[in-house]
Order: sequence, then structure tokens, then C-alpha cells
Amino acid sequence: MANYPASKPGSQRHTLSVLVENRPGVLARISGLFARRAFNINSLSVSPTERRDISRLTVTADVDDVPLEQIIKQLNKLLHVLKIVDLNAETTVERELVLIKVAADESSRSDVLEIVRLFRVRVVDVNPDSLTIEATGAEGKIDALLGLLEHYGVIELVRSGAVAMSRGPHALSEKVIGSTISER
Repeated sequence: MANYPASKPGSQRHTLSVLVENRPGVLARISGLFARRAFNINSLSVSPTERRDISRLTVTADVDDVPLEQIIKQLNKLLHVLKIVDLNAETTVERELVLIKVAADESSRSDVLEIVRLFRVRVVDVNPDSLTIEATGAEGKIDALLGLLEHYGVIELVRSGAVAMSRGPHALSEKVIGSTISER
């Protein structure tokens, strides 16, 4: 099963939202910082934001609170890092995307399609011996879906990792000083 690794005793899962200048090499410096501190990143997603000059990294990792504070301080010192927020699970919308290729021949196809219907996910490719399913949702939903499909034989799997943002009307980029990066 392709679940995220279990948390280390005493550590908890944290989701960091990191705004960075949209420049080459920033991702390598950030992931390198985690590696140097011997912390495993559970998932990492990077994409542009509503501002062309800013990208957002969503990083999930199992980290104790004290080392997390040290990582955040060190991230803040990195060139091109603009803002870091440790997102609170109660005030955050978090989702991930998964594509699952599952074995589904004539004898099992209707059972797999029933699971697809129950989870309100989509079939995006059909072949005589398999179905490819697209699902989005919280990590628990994805894990539950995978748990049921495992019985039929998961042939291939790819997960996007978490993307997350705070609930409410404000954007994290509003907290970045200045209207453009070049003004900093």
C-alpha cells in the first residue's frame, strides 16, 4: 500500500505553505534545507499563484514543534523566500489528486465501478483489463479509496501530494510586502 509513512513517536504532521519568488533554484534550496536537517518530506507540491512573480510550495512533513521552528527560521533566511505559514488543520482546506490504475476485468469491473460511484470519483480511462480512476479529496478519503481498491489489484498509482490554503477571504500573498517583488 502506498500510504504516507506513519509519524515518528512524538512528532506530528505539519503542512507548511511557503510563498517564494518564482525563480530557478528556489525549490532545490528549500528541499535541501529539509534534507540537511534529516527530515523527510511526505509530500511537496509547487505551483504558480494568482501573482505571476510568486509560487507557492505546500510541504507536508512529520516534525516535532521545536525542530519545525528552527526549519521555519532557516527557511525565512533563504533568498527568495517571502512568507511561511504552518497551516492549522481546523482552518485549512487541504486536498490531493490521485490517479489509480486498477485491475478490472469482466468479473470485477462492476464491483470497482460501484466503489467509484460510492466515492464520487471519476473513471478517466477504460481498457479491457483495467480502469484508471481520478480522485481528489482529503488524505483520509484517498487512503480509504485505495484500501478498497487494493483488493482488486492496483497496477499503478500516482499522488500529487497535498495542496492547501487557509479558509476565508484573504490570500497569503496579501501578507507579502509591496505590490510586486521588484519593489522589495
